[in-house]
Amino acid sequence: MKPEVEEVETVSAPPRARVEDARDTFERKRDYLEGFLAQKPRGLSAGEPGGETYEAIITALKEIYDPEIPVNIYELGLIYGVEVTADGHAAVQMTLTTPHCPVAESMPAEVELRVGAVPGVGTVDVNLVWDPPWDPSKMSDEAKLELGML
Repeated sequence: MKPEVEEVETVSAPPRARVEDARDTFERKRDYLEGFLAQKPRGLSAGEPGGETYEAIITALKEIYDPEIPVNIYELGLIYGVEVTADGHAAVQMTLTTPHCPVAESMPAEVELRVGAVPGVGTVDVNLVWDPPWDPSKMSDEAKLELGML
């Protein structure tokens, strides 16, 4: 079976759309962003990420350095989570580079001491976990850059 071929001399160009034509037939549609943009941002509670107490805790954690590695424990990726309740109870979930780390006994105590010194924090629980295990992929780009890994 052979395909049929039609030969043509010229092809006429399709008509061009004009903005003036569209203005006559369409009315402006409702702007859906209008309501969104009119909303005021809700205030953050102190314990939420971005809140004053939460950010002060992160700053305190960034002041604690691993004695063997010249990077703070937050950028190293040793802090797995920080939660702060409205009444000032802070819970920090962290790990160490290895279970046999020489600071395994002193590091959680230092974290508890530094976080407890943050204004607005009443009590602190530091939970040392080993799952998931720490590996270099948990480090921030800043830490990798500092250690020459980037």
